[in-house]
Amino acid sequence: MIQLANWRQALFLMIIGSVLLGATFPDKTEVPGEWPQWRGPNRDGVSRESGLLKEWRSAGPPLAWKTRGLGNGYSTVAVSQGRLYTMGVRGDQEFIMAIDAKDGKPLWVRAHGARFKNDQGDGPRSTPTVESNFLYALGGNGDLSCLELKDGKTIWTMNILQKFEGTNTHWGISESPLIVGDRLLVTPGGKNAAIVALNKKDGSVIWKSQSDRPGYSSGVYTDLGGIPEAIFFTDSRAVGVDVRDGSFLWEYSQASNRTANCATPIVSGNYVFLSSDYGTGCALLALVPNDGKITAREIYFNQEMKNHHSSSVLVDGTLYGFSSAILTAMRFNDGHVFWKDRSVGKGSLTYADGHLYCFSEKGVVGLVEANPEAYKEKGRFSISQETLPTWSHPVVAGGRLYLRDQDTLYSYDIKEKQ
Repeated sequence: MIQLANWRQALFLMIIGSVLLGATFPDKTEVPGEWPQWRGPNRDGVSRESGLLKEWRSAGPPLAWKTRGLGNGYSTVAVSQGRLYTMGVRGDQEFIMAIDAKDGKPLWVRAHGARFKNDQGDGPRSTPTVESNFLYALGGNGDLSCLELKDGKTIWTMNILQKFEGTNTHWGISESPLIVGDRLLVTPGGKNAAIVALNKKDGSVIWKSQSDRPGYSSGVYTDLGGIPEAIFFTDSRAVGVDVRDGSFLWEYSQASNRTANCATPIVSGNYVFLSSDYGTGCALLALVPNDGKITAREIYFNQEMKNHHSSSVLVDGTLYGFSSAILTAMRFNDGHVFWKDRSVGKGSLTYADGHLYCFSEKGVVGLVEANPEAYKEKGRFSISQETLPTWSHPVVAGGRLYLRDQDTLYSYDIKEKQ
């Protein structure tokens, strides 16, 4: 134990420690060309890139490159500093790989746990999280690792299902790791360890909380009234916990189905939007901080937006998302529906520069104006689909549109020409 000179020194260090603790939970800000984690810098599916094509020719935007070798899986790409990071499976082994964004050539590949097998497709489902010089990846069977970006060297690794006595979901672990300050948050779903916070540097346990089984959704972070909060959508409810110690803050179950809660919560100010399919619906909650606690108050619940595997995006007060198979525009604050359209068919979407990039599970890609007044399509094309649904979500970063279909990755040039 370190011996302090006197009590004044001890008090000084305690004060400094408190200040540093408060500084470990910064807000995420967007860096141009970066898409370093699931749903982008702010986990909301929104890119603030500009100067992108406003419509496509009949064949779609120019194909910059196409590469194979990603293996099976539904992992999308994280983009950082000119590199792409994703996951796949070959033989009996899942792996993590780095790809050069310029030409699609692999830079390194690292083995990462045993193959996840499933009737809806084998391999990993989640997207790596990139922060600073490290990558954090979670495989379909619960293998969680921290790797160095430059060469893929493993810093630490564990299996969260084994360590926290969790049970895998039917269709495989699908959440992407959430980094908040000095800690990494995931949901292994163990008893008193539904949600855990690990030290991102070495994987040591900081706290464990709750006893829910995991859903298929990824967590998000917000700060309300000085309370650093992580929000997760488990198999049975949405729940907020204090990032500092894992203490329970609030819960809400009406937007949950008992089959698969997949969509990522959307936070705007002190409001959070939740949605799930299988006949359930969506809800908007107001989160009200008071004396160190948070109360969740329902603003509305309806069945107008039933997100399945794809989350909605919030743009200028309007939610755009696939309600089951129908693309829907709905006002955020009261649930009023502006329009519905079958668009490219059931799929996923990302927003950038005034447009929705829609990617159907049958390989159809559409550019749709983000306009609450009417559905306005600005172009579409199709990729040559493999045997499984195209469930990997589209990514827009650095003037490129990235689409994955199992073993194949496409990079399209969507920058306007000067």
